[in-house]
Order: sequence, then C-alpha cells, then structure tokens
Amino acid sequence: MASLVEISTRKRSVKAYTMLTILLVAIVLVFIISMNTGFIRLSPMDVLRTLFGQGTDKQELILFEFRLPRIIISVLVGAGLALSGAILQGLSRNPLADPGILGINAGAGLAVVLFISFFPVKQAAPVYMMPLLAMLGAGAAAALIYVLAYKKGFGISPTRLVLVGIAVAAGINAAMLVLTIKMDPQNYQFVAIWLAGSIWGTNWKFVMALLPWLIIFIPYVLYKAQTLNVLHLGDQLASGLGTSVEKERLGLLASAVALAGACVAVGGGIGFVGLIGPHLAKQLVGPKHQYLLPASMLTGGLLLIVADTLARWILQPSEIPTGIIVAVIGAPYFLFLLAKSKA
Repeated sequence: MASLVEISTRKRSVKAYTMLTILLVAIVLVFIISMNTGFIRLSPMDVLRTLFGQGTDKQELILFEFRLPRIIISVLVGAGLALSGAILQGLSRNPLADPGILGINAGAGLAVVLFISFFPVKQAAPVYMMPLLAMLGAGAAAALIYVLAYKKGFGISPTRLVLVGIAVAAGINAAMLVLTIKMDPQNYQFVAIWLAGSIWGTNWKFVMALLPWLIIFIPYVLYKAQTLNVLHLGDQLASGLGTSVEKERLGLLASAVALAGACVAVGGGIGFVGLIGPHLAKQLVGPKHQYLLPASMLTGGLLLIVADTLARWILQPSEIPTGIIVAVIGAPYFLFLLAKSKA
C-alpha cells in the first residue's frame, strides 16, 4: 500500500512540474511575441540584433526604453496579484477571494491617488515611495473589510466577505473620483488611465520600484506553502497539529496585502488576475500549495502579459487599457463562481 501511495504522489509531482514547465515556456514565447508587437513593428531578427547591441538607435529606444520595461512589469504584476489571490483564497477557504474584488486594490489605489495629488509621478523619489504608500492603503482597506465582515459568534462567511469587499471598494472608488475633480488636467488624465487598469509604468524606474518587494515577500510565501496547506484544513485542526494559527495567518495576510499594494502602485487598477490565476493553477497542478503557489504566479504572469500584448495590438495605433481585457475575461468568470458558491 505504501508503494502505491508513493507512486501516486510521484505521478502528481511529475504532472505538477510538467505543467509548471509548460507555463514557463508559454511566458517566454509570449514575451518574445510581445517584443515584436506594437505600432512600430520589430521583426524577430531586429529584436535579436538589438538585444545583442546591433540595432539602430531607434530600435534600441523602442525595445529597451519602452517595450521591455512594460513587458517585465506585466509579468511581475500578474505574478504578484495571482500569488496574493492564492494566499487569500487559501486563508479564507473562499474561492471568490481576490485582492481586487475584496477592495484591497481599491485601498492601494486611494493611497496612490492621494500621493499623485501632491507629487509628480515622473520624479524618481516619489516613484520608489509609491509601493510603500500603496501597501499602507491596502492594509487599511483590508483591516476595514475584516472589521465590517466579522460577525460575533459566526466569524466571517465567504459570501459576507465578498459582499463587504465589493461595498468597500465601491465607496473607495467613489472617493477617488471625487478627488480627481480637483486635480489639474495632466494628473486627472493619468488617474483616469490608471483606474482603467493600464500598465503605465513603462520605464526601468518602475521595475526597480516593484522588484524589491517581490523579492522580499515571494520567498516568504513559498516557504509557508505547507503552513497554508495546514491552515486550509481549519483553525481547530491546524491548532491541533501545532500551528500557531493567528501568527501564521497574520504573516500570510500581511504578505498578500503587501504584494497586492505594490503591484497596484506600479500596474494600476487591474482586477480579476488574483481570482483567475489561482483557479486556473488549481486545475493544472491541484490544491497543494507547494505547487499551487508557483503555478498561480506563472498563470497570473502569463494572463497579464497576454492581455497587455492584446491591448497594444487590437486597436493600433491606439491602445486599450490592459485592465479592460482582463475584465472581459474575469467578470463572467466571477459571476460563474458566485453562482456556484453555496456560502
């Protein structure tokens, strides 16, 4: 019997690693396609020559100063948001949990809008401060949602959490719209594009503003994969197995909020990636968080880089905000999951 269990476990591991490899290869392929996509077309050979320093000044400007930073940000933001969603779904045992739907992204967005009201976003120092301020806004929104969703004697039900999150997000978005009325035209235009979910950080400063936070939180979350497996069993059983439930939950929740806040600060108000990414990953590799977390990151990164490439290609030379492409996919999927929910 033990050998059969070991064989079954080994097969699941092989399948999971195979799917992770396929997702990684798919990201690389779309990355290459995206470098060739734009109003000014660069052929694969032009891209290759430019990467090795043999391109023209114009080709180097297009590739290194505009396309590559944006493509990298798309992958990083998609991975961060999907990982945040996987953590929230694991902690709450709620398949509808997502930092966008729950209002966490809106809290981060409000902090960014307030920040933009006082500082030009093109300056270097404010760019590096934006993720930190967005994290604070996301944390405040998460705390408010938790307080409003908690019901004495019953805790927090999955449906109540989602409905409170939607209400809080609506209120925060209304506050952001009011704030934009008093902005000068340049900042107003920026905020309008940002709220629609545009990958607007198209230079290396924004990559460097986001990357350190991902380097800090992603390894921690991956290290806690087994803890998430235990917490997913319920608080009583997790405590019985020797897990410090409140301590572990707080650390993982803070990581999810920080990842969402940092990604929103750089990528804009993009929703549904944290919902779709973990669900697709679970279909591919199963529910064990050792595989689910990295698969969610890869799925989220793939989803957002595909959406951003389509956003730049569909209406050339005009551009559709990436968040609209994601919403076209995510909104029907969310309604489908909500209809299936029994909570």
